[in-house]
Amino acid sequence: MTTVVLVGSLDTKGDEYVYAKERIEELGARALLVDTSTRGDPTVTPDVSADEVARAAGGDLDTVRGADLGTAQEVMIRGGSALVERLLGEGRLDAVFALGGSNNTSTAAAIFRSLPLGVPKLILTTMAVGDVGSLVGGSDLVLAASVADIAGLNPVTRAVIANAAAAITGMGKYGRRAVDPPRKPLIACSMIGLTSRAVSAARRRLEKLGYDVVVFHMTGAGGAAMEELIGSGPVAGVLDLTTSELADDLFGGVCSAGPGRLRGAVARGVPQVVGPGGLDMINFRQPDTVPTRFQERQVHAYNRAVTLVRTTPSENARLGRTLVERLVDPAARHTPVVLLPSGGVSALDEPGQPFEDPRADDALREAIRAGAGDALRVVELDGDLDRPEFGEAAAEMLHELINTRPRKEES
Repeated sequence: MTTVVLVGSLDTKGDEYVYAKERIEELGARALLVDTSTRGDPTVTPDVSADEVARAAGGDLDTVRGADLGTAQEVMIRGGSALVERLLGEGRLDAVFALGGSNNTSTAAAIFRSLPLGVPKLILTTMAVGDVGSLVGGSDLVLAASVADIAGLNPVTRAVIANAAAAITGMGKYGRRAVDPPRKPLIACSMIGLTSRAVSAARRRLEKLGYDVVVFHMTGAGGAAMEELIGSGPVAGVLDLTTSELADDLFGGVCSAGPGRLRGAVARGVPQVVGPGGLDMINFRQPDTVPTRFQERQVHAYNRAVTLVRTTPSENARLGRTLVERLVDPAARHTPVVLLPSGGVSALDEPGQPFEDPRADDALREAIRAGAGDALRVVELDGDLDRPEFGEAAAEMLHELINTRPRKEES
């Protein structure tokens, strides 16, 4: 029988969790209630008590209740993560579900992220708006908007909880429990819409060469997910032509993947080809979200949800230095290759397009050349980056790297 594990604070959300449990059981699944309360006793009887969760983290509930909220939450996250991983290993977990506001959501999200990709994860939450990158991270966690606060049962909350319960039950019954092991060498690839011509051509070429290619959208969460996949071990190579998230990380955009971006392949010794795709832009949401300090710049409303600000020559020089710093590691098994176009670095940076700025592109290229030295291999190609020919050349270069012995083996 399909088992959905419900994780949450049953001292404040007991009735709502019981209602969700009943809806799941009506659909023919089993529901287990796991209590992660840190302050009060549950108002309903859990299947797994808060004390059991705390003990799974090496603590106890009395200590948790005597600690500040942040410390208590960390204990319950560690214990909850250990518990759901154990249930999964025992075949007693097919999906996980939670509901609530900010505290319950942040606790459940951290616990759910400990589960492998492919295990269904759903949170019905008031936090499913705005920037949810810190909650989702690089996982396949699904957030559903609760409309009203999860505070009592009423016509609105009954409807949204019942719908969410049906969704997670269906995911548990009919979804995939885990990602299939790759049958072909796996390539991780980065892309945005403004580099899609090059990256799509590269993907097609790599598939013809016998690879499976996973393309990640560089939205911050996308880059984090790609780095997580690289770090988990199954990746044979990385085609990272779109490094746009660096600009958001350095200059306050909304699509930062954090300081770990570009470091995973170097750390694991995975062959990689890198490009400066998208380093002509900083991402924001609607036009009125662009900070005042950028409003005198070249600003482009890409669509209703994305507004782009052109980077300057000085910013591009800093981006070039940062890209090199994150790629250089004298102990790395493979020397990364950086591909530099002689023209624009995105579809918006081509001749006649809004972000065309040869001075800024020159500053980026010069910083990369100057910083690379002997630690990186820099290959320069004629034309703009977002061309099929550029992507095909990048694919061929990555294929060559994958089939070349690491330099440590050569010495």
